[in-house]
Amino acid sequence: MKPKIRFKKATSPFYSELREEVKGLLTDEVTKKAGRVMITKFLCYSLSFLLFYANLFNPYIEDKNWALALNYIALGLTGILLAFNCAHDCVHNTFSRYKKVNQIIYYITFNLQGVNARLWRKRHIASHHVFPNVDGCDADIDDNVFLRLSAHHPKRKIHAYQHLYATLLYCFYTLHWIMIKDFIYVRKKELANLRNQSHSFISVAEVVLLKLAYFTYMLVLPVFFTSIPVMMILFSFIMMHVTISLFFVLTLIISHLSLETDFPKADDEGYLPYDYYEHQLAVSLDYHPTSRLANWIFGGFNSHAAHHLFPGLPHTVYTIITPAIRKAALRNNFPYHEKSIVDAVVSHYQYLKKLSK
Repeated sequence: MKPKIRFKKATSPFYSELREEVKGLLTDEVTKKAGRVMITKFLCYSLSFLLFYANLFNPYIEDKNWALALNYIALGLTGILLAFNCAHDCVHNTFSRYKKVNQIIYYITFNLQGVNARLWRKRHIASHHVFPNVDGCDADIDDNVFLRLSAHHPKRKIHAYQHLYATLLYCFYTLHWIMIKDFIYVRKKELANLRNQSHSFISVAEVVLLKLAYFTYMLVLPVFFTSIPVMMILFSFIMMHVTISLFFVLTLIISHLSLETDFPKADDEGYLPYDYYEHQLAVSLDYHPTSRLANWIFGGFNSHAAHHLFPGLPHTVYTIITPAIRKAALRNNFPYHEKSIVDAVVSHYQYLKKLSK
């Protein structure tokens, strides 16, 4: 029987000192402003999403194929940005002080993207955030037939070319998630560190019905209530998913899967080489973490060290606390990884190539 995976006991004052410094930075004024920014982003992205959807039924674009395709792409991107900037915070109960509000927003937002909210929340909170980048404990890097994402995974012949074909796979990531991945999660009894998983008939029916609802509002309604050819609607829908898949993958996957980030392995007694806080820094890569523009777009995913160290804080404060994290890491000789987004994407492909050999 495998030993229980555990972190080493913290011996550094890194987190205790950092926590006090962060408390000092987050004054009432700063916290209130962060809350206002969060509400502004929610209104901006949700209203944009609704407007782009309503525009699908605009007679002006019915005979303009390019306009329809662009509208679908804009619709998909605003939906992803809404999930990045609001629903993700709701999953961590940092959007609103009212838990029910958080639950309603993340449930609606994720299911509007075709992704089952309940399944994603369990995987994200109960698996990824517990032991990020730990093989067998992080569902996000679980063994993949087509991509070798950890040096601890077995190498297959097809992996020799993974850095060449990965982009093609990434193009269909969201469609795969909606149509296949969620159903794999429903069937799996074991998912990384999650054991003895079971799903009631009601929960499985919920997954199926919400998928049908997604394809109905995205495809069926435009077919019935516009004169746009079916094939053009389908083409635009696929182009939307190609675009948002690449955006989604290449802004999220780089935060954990790169040459800089570590993939810690437990020893024979089940102990990982780091304490909990050093582990979060070792497995994360930041890009433009203090940029307000990047924070507005990526919802704090670009400040991944801050997110994993302080998941109970809204992402709208990450630009403020990241400099303190940098300094505390340097002071305690802890790792801290930061690159530009372009260099981070390059590092990811270099990582894939390294694991292909």
